[in-house]
Amino acid sequence: MREAEETTRRRIREALRTEPATPSSLASQFDLTPGTVLTHVEHVARSVDGDETDETVLVAPPTCQECGFDDFDDLLNRPSRCPECKSESVSEPTITIE
Repeated sequence: MREAEETTRRRIREALRTEPATPSSLASQFDLTPGTVLTHVEHVARSVDGDETDETVLVAPPTCQECGFDDFDDLLNRPSRCPECKSESVSEPTITIE
């Protein structure tokens, strides 16, 4: 089981090196749930930080489509509503490795 997780994490890491992605797009690409993808991305971020490469994981925060609020506490989480205007039109975070 552990080996399969590492393989998935490696594939996610390679996908994020290629182009930015949202948790939902990665979930559909790798047949996972968005929550599972976020767990894998957190591990990938730790391994990238520990590598001797100059790579880093970048996260564009979720953004409210109504008022533009993007100062969410947890960048890797998609809140159900905007804390400012209470709109449910909140975009997902976008993740990439550069």
